[in-house]
Amino acid sequence: MFDKILIANRGEIACRIIRTARAMGVRTVAVYSDADAGALHVQQADQAVRLGPAPVADSYLRGDLIVQAALGTGAQAIHPGYGFLSENPDFVDQVTQAELVFIGPSADAIRAMGLKDAAKALMVKAGVPVVPGYHGADQDAGHLAREAAKIGYPVLIKAVAGGGGKGMRLVETPADFAEHLASAQAEARNAFGNPAVLIEKYITTPRHIEVQVFGDGTDAVHLLERDCSLQRRHQKVIEEAPAPGMTAELREAMGQAAVTAAKAIGYAGAGTIEFIVDGAGGLRPDGFWFMEMNTRLQVEHPVTEAVTGVDLVEWQLRVAAGEALPLAQDQLAISGHAFEARLYAEDVPAGFLPATGRLDHLAFPDGARIDSGVVAGSEISPWYDPMIAKVTVYGPDRATALRKLQAALDATEVAGTVTNLDFLRLLARDSDFVAGEVDTGLIARGQDRLCAAAVPDAQAIAVAAVVAADIPQGPLVGFTLWEPLVRRINLGQGDAVHEVRLQVLGPDHVCADVAGAQVALRRHGADWGTRALRHGTRQVSVFGAQTMTFSIVDPLDRAAQMAGGDVVLAPMPGLVRDVAVRVGDAVAQGDRIIVLEAMKMEHVLRAPRDGVVANVSVAAGDQVAAQDLIVALEPQ
Repeated sequence: MFDKILIANRGEIACRIIRTARAMGVRTVAVYSDADAGALHVQQADQAVRLGPAPVADSYLRGDLIVQAALGTGAQAIHPGYGFLSENPDFVDQVTQAELVFIGPSADAIRAMGLKDAAKALMVKAGVPVVPGYHGADQDAGHLAREAAKIGYPVLIKAVAGGGGKGMRLVETPADFAEHLASAQAEARNAFGNPAVLIEKYITTPRHIEVQVFGDGTDAVHLLERDCSLQRRHQKVIEEAPAPGMTAELREAMGQAAVTAAKAIGYAGAGTIEFIVDGAGGLRPDGFWFMEMNTRLQVEHPVTEAVTGVDLVEWQLRVAAGEALPLAQDQLAISGHAFEARLYAEDVPAGFLPATGRLDHLAFPDGARIDSGVVAGSEISPWYDPMIAKVTVYGPDRATALRKLQAALDATEVAGTVTNLDFLRLLARDSDFVAGEVDTGLIARGQDRLCAAAVPDAQAIAVAAVVAADIPQGPLVGFTLWEPLVRRINLGQGDAVHEVRLQVLGPDHVCADVAGAQVALRRHGADWGTRALRHGTRQVSVFGAQTMTFSIVDPLDRAAQMAGGDVVLAPMPGLVRDVAVRVGDAVAQGDRIIVLEAMKMEHVLRAPRDGVVANVSVAAGDQVAAQDLIVALEPQ
């Protein structure tokens, strides 16, 4: 076994690897960028080495610096985690040429599966079923459009390199093909350095079921399946194991296909074979097709660990150190049920735009597994993935595990940045999801309901106001000679301002007037009937079924003038990839104005109304902050 390993990653997965390494008596070396100098994974590792500035191209993608750090600290092996360089065969070559061990598959195996078109050809040869589509080398736009027409709409455009939903577009009509193709190619080029795409038939009731495999270069086993059908923009949100409705026949067929795929390339380490499954009319052994292989540890691996009792990171270290597979296929089975929910800093009502900010408050309940790379006080950086935590629960059956997931999400508290927590809470109670009737379109169908902004009631506003007022405790609080003490508190939420009159009737008794509604509040310990917290710069968060955050409005402040339909503002920090208009151009509402890249995903900003462009404030290559002016239209 290794004495010391270097972890070529950051955030929660780096912390996750450190936890197992420490339990095995293996020392760890962290690497970090300037933006991560105070990060949790840096604090937890035995040693830490600076790589460079915040941009990933100058830090976490610098394979040469990572290898130097391993050699300089005496590490014997490098664990890549997921993302960054984890599926880069050239990096594997760098590691092995330095006589270090790469904790993962060989460069040849990654190359064999790294390009989706080549991987599918290999799977066809191995007898694994694949989705009908075009996987050729001719990337001419006209040729691709003709191939899409042959396949029949709807079709899915997918980058041949990479994953995580990047470079992927669903196209429902021929008229939309050209725009979606250009966008997918640009996103693939930016994320993976390879703009090539493939085109597949889109299954209209698809389920995403994947099989965890593990090989030692000669033999391979599967650790059963995970259902990852709850997705938005092709990115997973909640995963579970086992898959609802799974039959013994289908599990056997999928497991055998996954092992066949792994053995076909002499796979070593943890990997995942992803299948698209036709969910119409129930699961059946002839209704699944190979999509791709992820040649690394998956984000959602904790659900597999929960139902199999296997520590996949421990297996990775043991196999990489030359040991045999710890268990044979007949020793592996699923017991119980597990869910994982991904908690992100993102603005759900605004279209899941990634968010940044300081985590003023972060609390999780007992009884759930929490994988996180941040704590209260951490900054969510615009440079990297905005994940806050993965919340994993286990129960003896699906119904019990789901109740535990709902309870864990209800008890989670985050303040300081917007998150998808309310969205996860609603999704965990969605009637189709509760019934196990899942497919990849579930979130899109319920988007209006699942993604609606929280609307505060009088109780929540009253609690926020009394917390904002910061009423002290003591026997004389609220004492007056004549009339009860009255205070006015103004709370901002979005465009709305709530005016609240507080009558302080005693040290622990307040009556709040909220737009004419009378709310009586009594203090019990530190709370006024509902958990709430004053934090940051004049903010109050009220926790409950939904988390609502208010700003405390200073009545002496001049009201900020809100931008109307005459301007386009940056909705988040990002890099300007393309500007589609010039001063003097006439635009129609919905026209493409700018392409902004954030978190390696492209976001198209469109004209808010018909008009003429009066000013363009940015150029391709500019870095912008949230709310920066992008384009102004001539006044109407």
